[in-house]
Amino acid sequence: MTRLHRQEHKRALVLRLKRIEGQLRGVQRLVEDEAPCESIAQQLSASRRALDKAYHAMVGCLIETQLTGKGIAPSDAKPLVEMLSRYG
Repeated sequence: MTRLHRQEHKRALVLRLKRIEGQLRGVQRLVEDEAPCESIAQQLSASRRALDKAYHAMVGCLIETQLTGKGIAPSDAKPLVEMLSRYG
């Protein structure tokens, strides 16, 4: 099973997840403070998109690792990973 070995991928993912965690705490405060439903929905949507981006980054890391293991340079895998994050 593939793991996050490259420190830059690991660090970037952890930082992204911490930002998402902060967004979700903000949504909780909105709910507790009885904010308008539209405001809560907007923040939930933003949080969901952020989580999707984290997922795409993780899948991109997996793709890069798999291709690198087959002798393909990480720089050659980069366009594929970027396409995933843009259109995924």
